[in-house]
Amino acid sequence: MSASPDSGLSRTPRTTPPRQLLAELRGPAVVPRPLDARALAALAANPGCKRRAVLDGAGVDKSALAAKLGSPAPFGQSQFAIVRGNSFEAKVKADGGRELLRLIGVEEPVEVSVPDLAAAGPEGRVARTALALREATGAGAWTLLDHPLLALEVAGSPVHLEPDAVVVHPDGGWTVVEIKSFPMIDGSADAAKVGAAARQAAVYVLALERVAARTEGARVAQSVLLVCPKDFSNVPTASVVDVRKQRSVTRRQLDRLTRIDEIARALPEGISFDVVERTAEELTAAVECVPHQYAPECLAACELAFHCRARSREAGAVETLGRSVRGELGGLTTVGAVLAAARGEEGDPEDPAVAALRRARALREEALASARTPREVVECPC
Repeated sequence: MSASPDSGLSRTPRTTPPRQLLAELRGPAVVPRPLDARALAALAANPGCKRRAVLDGAGVDKSALAAKLGSPAPFGQSQFAIVRGNSFEAKVKADGGRELLRLIGVEEPVEVSVPDLAAAGPEGRVARTALALREATGAGAWTLLDHPLLALEVAGSPVHLEPDAVVVHPDGGWTVVEIKSFPMIDGSADAAKVGAAARQAAVYVLALERVAARTEGARVAQSVLLVCPKDFSNVPTASVVDVRKQRSVTRRQLDRLTRIDEIARALPEGISFDVVERTAEELTAAVECVPHQYAPECLAACELAFHCRARSREAGAVETLGRSVRGELGGLTTVGAVLAAARGEEGDPEDPAVAALRRARALREEALASARTPREVVECPC
């Protein structure tokens, strides 16, 4: 773990109730930022990072926090992209869901039910969604749930998730629908974007399975329907994406997460991530109290990545070089220790990593010596 030198946790855990404790960390007057499926997928990809776990669990706005720390991250969509995405989603769900069912393969659905999922508060919407799913499964008809709300427990805290849509089949099957605005050209889309959408949809599948376990005759499809614009038009097209691998990986990683309240209780008294009331110096000290686990992949998924990268570089942590490099180096945790081992100043010669480093240094010196040797000049006989 690439934690900063002064990131030790308190030895006297607090007894404050979990919700109140997380509210104190966030700031009592600050509205919590909800943890969505995209952030949850990113958290599952790096389950060892306690910093992200406690900040997401407390609902801290990491973008505002990064900006106040002096390391803003260039995340977020433009207003134009948001409007275009909303317009495309409305087109996909037009005609009471018939267009969406045609993408699934139902040419002329006799009737499509679109239940009202409105309710008071997130808990009410979760309960209303579960009831609608049970009723639709029992009715045995095509049903479209537009923006249902699901709940999933992550590290001991409930997380509310809102997929674009869930389609209930007459045979009791439930299919997650993920609507994206990136194009599908000649039947295929950008692999990186499809992979990110699959990881996000896998979180929805996990949450749906909790409801299906309490619903007779229900089964959740292990593939999702990805709907995108066709070529360069605004015409929707769809592709079935198998998310079994992403689901199993996400489930395993979420199970590895330490309970958020356990991390929060171990923090020193008075620590707060209130971006409104606290100064940059106070926020920096608070952030450094929580161990982090930086990797280059964080740059594409976490708003605090630039701050954590700077701290990792200052500490000379080998994690800045990538997870694969970190795995190859074994017990060598800093760049300084790696260089010392390569020079023969430190390290066990029997250690495979040390032996490989010394061999690589010898080959480098041999190559450089060969390059410095003047070559024999051969004169042309003519």
